[in-house]
Amino acid sequence: MIITQQEQIINKIAQDKIEFNLGVQMLLEDPEYNFKELLSTLKNYIFNSIPDKADYNTETYQKAINTIPLKPTYTPIVLLKIFSARIAFNKLAELPENENEKILISLLWIFKVTDTERRNTECKNGCGHFWHEYKQP
Repeated sequence: MIITQQEQIINKIAQDKIEFNLGVQMLLEDPEYNFKELLSTLKNYIFNSIPDKADYNTETYQKAINTIPLKPTYTPIVLLKIFSARIAFNKLAELPENENEKILISLLWIFKVTDTERRNTECKNGCGHFWHEYKQP
């Protein structure tokens, strides 16, 4: 399977192969930047990285929300804290464009935390996820 350059950047950020803030800037400055596509990708990645598919409200997910490196009063974070993941993600998609960078930072951070947990537990002894096997060129 081939993944896009943006997907590679997202996974490298999650695996600490690219520093978080640098990765955010790389995504925002990408000439092919498309917020809606990025939002969809991050939603899918987060839902797949959370082990409890019943409600997506694991301790790791809550830890991720509570450690997002933004002010906790920013709208995207408030929505993520108040609503279930599915409802919050739908509400994030409806926010005005001036919230896009905060949304991107929030979701990228959540994925970084939840995917790290998955790599350290379910995927610890190998998992077959090609993106976890990705090597720097």
